[in-house]
Amino acid sequence: MNEQQIKTNQNPIILSRGIFDLLKIYVNKKKLSRHNEMKLEIELKYAKQVLRKDIPDTVVDINKSVKVKEIESGKQFTYHLVSPQRAKRKNNTISILSPIGIAMLGYKEGARLDWEMPEGVKSYEILTVSKIGDLVS
Repeated sequence: MNEQQIKTNQNPIILSRGIFDLLKIYVNKKKLSRHNEMKLEIELKYAKQVLRKDIPDTVVDINKSVKVKEIESGKQFTYHLVSPQRAKRKNNTISILSPIGIAMLGYKEGARLDWEMPEGVKSYEILTVSKIGDLVS
């Protein structure tokens, strides 16, 4: 598999320097499938690094709630992304280092992305991004 075979978003992802460094370490630990590892390496290669305070509100980041649609099934899911230490099922939060968390980090509302899940490569569209405290259900 080469760089051309890995489908990436047209726009570079936007990450804080801390999250960028964390993802680089995660890639180096070889904890991802080969497909996801190559995709993330490409995304990081072109990523825009900014200070946390400069991350736009519509970009997926830590402490954000993200509503996504799985393209194939049309199902919608909402994820509340937090640090690995704060992720608790009872609080309906997941780690930014979970498979879907890593897949979405740095993408903007409206972006489409592909990520290999246990059942194969899935396509997602990010519908909305909001700060966890801003949620109204």
